[in-house]
Amino acid sequence: MDISHDGIWGYRTQVISLANTKEVLYLVNHPGNMPGHTDVTKWIDAAITLVQPHAERICLRGDTEFYLTRNLDRWAESADFLFGVDSNPAMRSRAQALDEADWHPLKRKPRYQTSSDQKRARRVDEKHRIVQQRAYPNLVLNGEHVAEFAYQPTHCQRTYRVVALRKNISKMKGEHVLFDEIRYFFYITTRTDLSAAEVVACANERCDQENVIEQLKNGVNALRVPLYDLVSNWAYMVIAALAWNIKSWFAMMMHRHCDRQQYVRMEFRRFIHSVILIPCRVVRRSRSTTLRLIGYQPTRDRLFSTWCIIQRTGFG
Repeated sequence: MDISHDGIWGYRTQVISLANTKEVLYLVNHPGNMPGHTDVTKWIDAAITLVQPHAERICLRGDTEFYLTRNLDRWAESADFLFGVDSNPAMRSRAQALDEADWHPLKRKPRYQTSSDQKRARRVDEKHRIVQQRAYPNLVLNGEHVAEFAYQPTHCQRTYRVVALRKNISKMKGEHVLFDEIRYFFYITTRTDLSAAEVVACANERCDQENVIEQLKNGVNALRVPLYDLVSNWAYMVIAALAWNIKSWFAMMMHRHCDRQQYVRMEFRRFIHSVILIPCRVVRRSRSTTLRLIGYQPTRDRLFSTWCIIQRTGFG
């Protein structure tokens, strides 16, 4: 354990997960004063080796911590990647040098779609009303544009595709605009099959890993570090993370595709109460023991169906 940059004693944990099934592939523990990319190269290489025999195509996704230019050429030989790039002066100057015709409006998909065709009345945004009424500082997004250019990073022998995201933000106080601000975000990738807008959407989907980290922290308590030293806590994290993976493996053995998606995204606490903690009555006779389930829930059908599939595959 060591002190981090914000003055908190603790550990820094690297989580390498599989986006399709939310499985944790590797969980690595470091002292709190270590950078986020410490020794991550060998674990990414191990993840590629682990997944490659079972997937037609692999795409590595990560934030700016994993933009390691010494490894991009080597990773590009065996997998695609999509990493965030720091918005440094060099990258911003490249984006500002682009013609205005190179920028295209970014249209994001709606967060959700209603099940009915009827349009619902929009609720009054009470938070926005209070902020505006009390003249609190507020950032308002006016628009987003995307563009792309070729870029050869340091320590690389080839050029890569960089997608730039430009956000026009107004800082307001009450109903008055104080000033407008332009912010840039950059993504470097080998993906040529996606449009610039799709690259941004794919990069934003990486944020779903935060839900995996939250479940490791508060669902299976893998990041609670109850032991004394670094290695012991590391072993505890891996053992607890296997419980989270069991939920993903159970989901992948389900018959219906919609059930697989539902159980993959299910919180661990709900999975425990739906599938694991089942109330039953144990009836013991001279030569047999019978378990009688008390009460019925739709999850019982999913449990028995999945159990039959596991038996047929030979895992049982």
